[in-house]
Amino acid sequence: MQPVETIIVDEDQVGCDGGGGALGHPLIYLTMGKEGRVDCSYCGRRFIQSEAGKARAHGHGH
Repeated sequence: MQPVETIIVDEDQVGCDGGGGALGHPLIYLTMGKEGRVDCSYCGRRFIQSEAGKARAHGHGH
């Protein structure tokens, strides 16, 4: 079993299509949870919000 792919992002909403082109999955949009992460229900990719993204989401960024 391969480890889950982890992707660091600045946004609080991300799109995931599995990254495999024709071998991927339908594009879905995921919204970060309170803990600043979300997992894709299709492929298991984990998206983690960067510290800069968290600050911006809470009104501390420019």
